[in-house]
Amino acid sequence: MGTGRFAEPLGIKTGVEPSEKMARIAQKRGIRIIPGVAEKLPLPDESYDLALMVTTICFVGDPLKSLKEIHRILRPGGYVMLGFVDAATPLGQKYLAHKAQSRFYQEARFFTTDEVLDLLKKAGFFECQSLQTLYGDDLKHLDTRIEEGHGEGAFVALRCRKSAGTPFEGIRA
Repeated sequence: MGTGRFAEPLGIKTGVEPSEKMARIAQKRGIRIIPGVAEKLPLPDESYDLALMVTTICFVGDPLKSLKEIHRILRPGGYVMLGFVDAATPLGQKYLAHKAQSRFYQEARFFTTDEVLDLLKKAGFFECQSLQTLYGDDLKHLDTRIEEGHGEGAFVALRCRKSAGTPFEGIRA
């Protein structure tokens, strides 16, 4: 959940957050916080239609276990949405090269979009769609147009569906 910065504008009212400091900020935004971690979500099976992870997958200890937990808490036909910096892009490479100097990304593990899609497939998701934005590698002059697909824009948003027993059908973009 973090501070709820991305959840609040989307009308998301509940989140899981391990940090008390982040939880307090999210609560001030009107979001109900449940203490916990992504690898062991304190939520009932098949209890949500949507799960959102924005700039989170790079910080969890076990990304696959986290995605399997999301799969568990989603109702059949529910969606997971992930937003992250694609390590394969010029800006992603810049973040990787300088992460030791960043107070935000020092502990991050950056993934390529293909790596995240592979994790989603292993967790049981399919029908993935992707959007991308933030083109270039100069933070002061990034192109913020939004386009379908991935591989060029540094920030990627994936939306994948849960459906019991349905194999991964690849990505549409």
